[in-house]
Amino acid sequence: MKLALKTAAALALATVIPASAFAADWFPYPAEEVTPPFTADGKVSPVTYAPLAKAEKPWNICVSFPHMKDAYWLGVDYGVADEAKRLGVKMNLVEAGGYTELNKQIGQIEDCVSSGADAVVIGAISYEGLNSVVKEVAAKGIPVIDVINGMSSPDIAAKSLVSFRTMGFETGKYLAEKHPAGSEPVKVGWFPGPAGAGWVEAANEGFMEAVKGSAVEVLEPRYGDTGKEAQLKLVEDVLQANPDVRYLAGTAVTAEAAQGLIRERGLKGKVDLLAFYMTPGVYAGIKRGFILAAPADSMVIQGRIAMDQAVRILEGKDYMKHVGPKIFVVDPSNISTVARENILPPDGFKPVFSVD
Repeated sequence: MKLALKTAAALALATVIPASAFAADWFPYPAEEVTPPFTADGKVSPVTYAPLAKAEKPWNICVSFPHMKDAYWLGVDYGVADEAKRLGVKMNLVEAGGYTELNKQIGQIEDCVSSGADAVVIGAISYEGLNSVVKEVAAKGIPVIDVINGMSSPDIAAKSLVSFRTMGFETGKYLAEKHPAGSEPVKVGWFPGPAGAGWVEAANEGFMEAVKGSAVEVLEPRYGDTGKEAQLKLVEDVLQANPDVRYLAGTAVTAEAAQGLIRERGLKGKVDLLAFYMTPGVYAGIKRGFILAAPADSMVIQGRIAMDQAVRILEGKDYMKHVGPKIFVVDPSNISTVARENILPPDGFKPVFSVD
């Protein structure tokens, strides 16, 4: 099986992904490969990702997540669990309970390996804090796959993830294309999330670059915790100080929290909302016409690709070392044709911690 088809078809698939195309399988899927792998400034090439049909044996794959508290990681869980079933491998998932629990994640990974894991898929709590344990695991000949969050370790075997810088860029690009240079200026309130967080700074950098030179005027970024109350207060402050603001863009929590406020104040159609990543709440908001748009990073597919990478490495087969789903913006024009099960966990999905 040819792993990737680097054709114009990959770009065509990236914008609208018909649900019918994935009635039986999730693939082929529009993706992007980074070369050289594991570099921040590597060349990004469009590819069409096709996984193995089945594993040669029921490999034991350990999966470690920061937590399972929200729909995002539930989506990744759905991806790794369902792909394990499809491939015919065993999966054991552990979650540390939160981003403050680095030592717990390290201990869980060590326990997984001592219990006989053939490969480890890690959604990292820390960009650098897991490097020692990754080195230890890799030294035992056990491949480590970096999923979603990113790690700086040179000892990982593969990465299945996307860039939050690209997520921010795609959000800004969506606005810049609506309001190009020379058109009437529009003001945008921008809420990137907690100051200092790596993913926040990356999203902010991408968003600002995308709107540069357009008619989009970004107000001073309002940083804050991604709790609903904190974001709502920031939104209220911006609306109070800037009655002529046309858009509010930011985290998924920002967009979700602002819906009620926009409705209460009769601003629907006058102030539009955007998020720079997808959640079930944002998806529902777009469906109902209360949120304008959000890019999807297909977290379910990131989980699926990570499992396929693990099996390919274990079986000595060709694999992409650094790849992630093509990011595309979901808005009212395409939401009815996007396969929801590829970008979000199914409604009512409960955490799956093991696949035998």
